[in-house]
Amino acid sequence: MFKRRIALTVLSLLTAGSVMVAADEKAGHPFEGDVAPFMGEPTLDVQQVFKGGRFPNVTVAVDGTVLAVWDGVKLRRSEDGGESWGNEISVGKGFMGGGVTVNESNGVAFAFVSQGHPPSADTVYKSEDHGKSWSEAQVEIKPDSKGNKPEMHMNEHGITLRHGKHKGRLIRPTRYYGKANGRSEWPTHYTSAIYSDDGGKTWLTSEPFPENGTGEATMAELSNGQIYYNSRRHWAPRTRYSGGNPRKRWASYSDDGGVTWKKATLCKDLPDGPQDTNYGCMAGLVRLPIKDKNVLLYSNCDSQGGRKRGTIWASFDNGRTWPVRRLLHEGAFAYSSLDAGRPGTPSEGWIYCMFESDGAKVARLNLSWLLEGQDLNKLRLPEWIAPKKDK
Repeated sequence: MFKRRIALTVLSLLTAGSVMVAADEKAGHPFEGDVAPFMGEPTLDVQQVFKGGRFPNVTVAVDGTVLAVWDGVKLRRSEDGGESWGNEISVGKGFMGGGVTVNESNGVAFAFVSQGHPPSADTVYKSEDHGKSWSEAQVEIKPDSKGNKPEMHMNEHGITLRHGKHKGRLIRPTRYYGKANGRSEWPTHYTSAIYSDDGGKTWLTSEPFPENGTGEATMAELSNGQIYYNSRRHWAPRTRYSGGNPRKRWASYSDDGGVTWKKATLCKDLPDGPQDTNYGCMAGLVRLPIKDKNVLLYSNCDSQGGRKRGTIWASFDNGRTWPVRRLLHEGAFAYSSLDAGRPGTPSEGWIYCMFESDGAKVARLNLSWLLEGQDLNKLRLPEWIAPKKDK
């Protein structure tokens, strides 16, 4: 009997191991790889994927399928790394909620759909086949410590944490709209995040971001498990900045998996939309999946007037400075979203920027294109990416 129990235990462990391998394969492991795939021949191509409408979110499923989510709410999929796009697929009826989030533990993707312009009720849909089909998910989203319900619209995609003691946590940026989305209410608005440790069934809401007047945020996990948070702003107290809103982005960090946020700082390198208005603009953010390295990319307008001149910036010091920037699209460029390809899939080595421009366009580029023409030595980039200076 004792021998039989041992045999059953060994069999159970072996079976569990095979299940774990299968789950890893389904989830597209490894999640991070080398910088080399992003450093191929400099490439940029742009395709129109939707006509009309608004509100982009681009994310990459665990099998490398690129999901371009749009409007209220529909998507197109690319299974070949962004070379071609399939037909439109309906996610659910409603108003775009943003924050599409992929659970890297099992491949399930979540889409958040509002029923109208906030404040409104939100419905969460899920896909277990990398965006081919969607069904309503039964979830619970709990209020924050102030008792306020988080709103989904129109934040950047969410992420799965890969490092540290919160590995496997799902998290995406959210916001609180106050009583309305009016100018008089802006000082009461703030951003936050919702996170789930049970695969997306229950979502808790973080403490508020430490600055009011914020909304439409972005986030990325650094290689040490710290979370970098970057937020749009509509309002800033005149007592702090002469002239009011400085038209730059707020940035902060979390050391506890997105439950709380450190004191926010002004990110002077990054514009918050056109510089002739205090209104700001939704931006894209992604950390490239390079093992043990932190390359953050940010997208927004680089314009003194009007939502145009879409540009991408790069940071190599965890978001503290952004020494690299390159114009992506000269013409109309409003809301934007960024994500990166996954190792071992057709998307490997690619960066995707989905943006509003007479409908929706998706730009596919690589890091070598972004760095092309830059004096990397002058920018003092890390040695693993910058050429060594001539002696």
